[in-house]
Amino acid sequence: MVSTVEKTINIYNAEIIRELFGEYDKKIKLIQQLLNVDISLRQKGIIIVGEEKQVRLCDKLILKLVKIIKNEKNLSLQQIRYVINSIGKESENNFEDLKNEVVFVTEKGKPIKPMTLGQKEYLETIKSKDLTLAVGPAGTGKTYLAVAMAVKALRNEEVSRIILTRPAVEAGESLGFLPGDMKEKVDPYLRPLFDALFDILGADKFEKYMDRDIIEVAPLAFMRGRTLNYAFIILDEAQNTTKEQMKMFLTRLGVGSKIVVTGDITQIDLPKAKNCGLVHATKVLKDMEEVGIQLLTKKDVVRHTLVRKIIAAYEKNESDN
Repeated sequence: MVSTVEKTINIYNAEIIRELFGEYDKKIKLIQQLLNVDISLRQKGIIIVGEEKQVRLCDKLILKLVKIIKNEKNLSLQQIRYVINSIGKESENNFEDLKNEVVFVTEKGKPIKPMTLGQKEYLETIKSKDLTLAVGPAGTGKTYLAVAMAVKALRNEEVSRIILTRPAVEAGESLGFLPGDMKEKVDPYLRPLFDALFDILGADKFEKYMDRDIIEVAPLAFMRGRTLNYAFIILDEAQNTTKEQMKMFLTRLGVGSKIVVTGDITQIDLPKAKNCGLVHATKVLKDMEEVGIQLLTKKDVVRHTLVRKIIAAYEKNESDN
């Protein structure tokens, strides 16, 4: 029979306790479920009961969560899961530093910052490398953080324009078969890039920059034959580029420019996955000092917590088959 121990944490601040427990005790119930302990609130503080090892982990976790609440005034379920995953690893010592890593503040005053250590490493790679290849599942912030870094570089006059591009359609760029004029043909495929820019810049600045060609959003086919100088260039959904398209795009890099390539190699829509330009590029360029390759995982997913579970379920299914 496993013996249990009891630990008391003396916390008397009502606001901290309210944020730690969450509405209908949702947050504290999550902690109990993940660490297999019982947590209750008494007059003398928070009481943790359970197996000794789990109680120690819970004690450590709660103290870290309290620090986050004091600094940020709120606590998300995502942060709780991330700190739990980090406990006992060297990386946990760096978790609290994430709150200081503000990349950009949107027009509405929302700070954009890394929510995971993988995202922090991704941003540092973008800063230090002329070319970054970011590979990871949906919801890891690959595109959004890259756009934020691009806008920051523009504001700091490190570049004179931002260019964002995507393969126009899955498995090729057969625009002629789509209805409407060119703008109507490509808008559905470029919409996620427009959405990110709109959120970060606000409506007025977004329109102004687009009208002045300071920001260009175009399908990948439009990059052919160009040399892109003093620009921050982002290629999104790069898993749907062929090897030839990827080579064409990467060789557009001009003086004073920076390229970020993002993609999810589990969502390749090309007829032959082996022809994927993103997969090929990570192999061909892996030993080049100027190139950074950042791998993000399901631990870096910052959308709804269900997204991480969905990714894990699909990974398990693929490994079983």
